[in-house]
Amino acid sequence: MKVVASTGREDVALVYIVEFEGGKSVECVEALQPPLPRERKWVLLVSTMLGCPVGCRMCDAGGDYQGKLTAEQILAQIDFLVQQHYPDGKIPSREFKIQFARMGEPALNPTVLQVLEQLPHRYEAPGLLPSLSTIAPRGSERFLERLMEVKRRYYSAGRFQFQFSVHSTDQSLRDYLIPVKKWGLAEIAEFGERYYQPGDLKVTLNFALGRGMPLEAAVLRQYFSPEKFLIKITPLNPTYRAMENRLETYIDPTKPPESDEIVQSLRHAGYDVIVSIGEVEENYIGSNCGQYLRTHLQARDRLKNGYTYALKGPHSSC
Repeated sequence: MKVVASTGREDVALVYIVEFEGGKSVECVEALQPPLPRERKWVLLVSTMLGCPVGCRMCDAGGDYQGKLTAEQILAQIDFLVQQHYPDGKIPSREFKIQFARMGEPALNPTVLQVLEQLPHRYEAPGLLPSLSTIAPRGSERFLERLMEVKRRYYSAGRFQFQFSVHSTDQSLRDYLIPVKKWGLAEIAEFGERYYQPGDLKVTLNFALGRGMPLEAAVLRQYFSPEKFLIKITPLNPTYRAMENRLETYIDPTKPPESDEIVQSLRHAGYDVIVSIGEVEENYIGSNCGQYLRTHLQARDRLKNGYTYALKGPHSSC
């Protein structure tokens, strides 16, 4: 694997473009959560596919799908990021989160399960917390059943974060935002009920919420128990796809969300609600969810509120 370019700030986030044999490239990211130091929380985001076959309306990494990465290619990304700071493989971070979320739908790549089985033995990392987010596409049923087994064997007692990307409680709008066949709310709920065990982190229902996207507590309560599911609301990050589809964020990352009526209605319904707003600087770096540097490099009309950092390179092989 060769690292051909990077961008960002070491105290916020760094994005790397990496190239495998044959010239195929993906991206991986390391990020902090200021003001927390790396020893407190360190987040890696790795790609699981070459492109993505889903094509969500707000994600720049969709399209140009060229296949699945091998377990070795996914682990090579993690190894590279770890070796930048901890060449001996001893990672002291109290929370060492690895998200399979940069590029690709992980539930469509069975090798992700092989990676999850290897991670506990690959590093000395007591804070290891894998995080997997999926739209639950049709055809991923076997993967998700095996994921439940892997979680129970290697990551019990709250050491795994599992998330469904939902985005709206309106099914027709979900179909527009995520234009592939996928589970409905009832199927997500049924799996989540079986997945959750006492001591686990609650199953996360994620809503990258745009203006005009319904998020109704009454609909959620028909399917999802607040004892086993929590709600996470994130801004709709500035991407070329969002701009093309005229999608704007509902959550303003510059304003406190606690008084928001949607947040209050969800909490009144009994749900734990996380409004996850990262550093605005990450939009300019291009490290936030849905952003993808290759799309930016190929764009004719540039975004005004994202991807403003210049790329540096080339880098050494690893």
